[in-house]
Amino acid sequence: MAAKVLITGGSGLVGSYLSEMLTTEGFEVSHLSRSIRGTRKYTTFQWDVRAGELDEAALQVDHIIHLAGAGVADERWTDRRKKEIYDSRIQSTALLYSELAKHQVKLKSFVAASAIGLYGTDTGDELLHEASASADDFLAEVVKDWEKEALKIEALDIPVARIRIGVVLAREGGALAKIAQPVRWGVGAPLGNGKQYISWIHIKDLCRIFHWALTEPSSDVFNATAPTPVTNAELTRKIANVLKRPLFLPPVPAFAMKLMLGEMASIVLGGNNVSSQRLVDAGFKFEFTQAEEAIADLLA
Repeated sequence: MAAKVLITGGSGLVGSYLSEMLTTEGFEVSHLSRSIRGTRKYTTFQWDVRAGELDEAALQVDHIIHLAGAGVADERWTDRRKKEIYDSRIQSTALLYSELAKHQVKLKSFVAASAIGLYGTDTGDELLHEASASADDFLAEVVKDWEKEALKIEALDIPVARIRIGVVLAREGGALAKIAQPVRWGVGAPLGNGKQYISWIHIKDLCRIFHWALTEPSSDVFNATAPTPVTNAELTRKIANVLKRPLFLPPVPAFAMKLMLGEMASIVLGGNNVSSQRLVDAGFKFEFTQAEEAIADLLA
């Protein structure tokens, strides 16, 4: 009998790819969504995080992968948007905990998305591990509270794996698409001084990590980043190489990014040099370890 997996945020960039992968691997996938209208490829149950409501039938599964959360880079960071980013993660995780406890659900695993933003928006050259100190900026506070809520689920005798996601490279959207577009037009350029580290991961490897976390349940935390981070300038140059486009322009100055993006500029002007050695030591094998091969796979 196929193992059943419930995915929150299943219609997003990562959730869509992951749903396809898990289905191919023989899992029975269902989604938890704010709306159940329209045609759905997967069985979809409804929840209302603000109202604290969730369809109990959604919890009749073996595993839950919790990806739901408002996009960090989708809109300018107004006070309203920052509250939405925070609440969408913390309140949704708290609701899952309360419903699992209320109905005494015994999952084989709960796999919680997290983010390397925990370490701070700009940590320079310092090599960061899972035990590295957390920062005190906006995103770090979001991630700290996000993980804190997820860890409550361990009290229900359910193993909770936290996956701290880096910069996801994907064909359909995310950072790669945004950097590649101006490069295609011949106006690509590094951002800021270009020296900030980007700890990237191919979307296929990221989804393979989530799959691995289901088959090897554990209460642990892992950095989901490829073993070889690159600088912003290096990533832009590698994209240009794959697309066979020149890079003529000087880096986009930091002040221009701040004018365009406001506080949100910190996520593109800063960077992190993150280690995924714990994941490797635990037995996970990356398919894409070099940025240029990942970019070629996605854009060629």
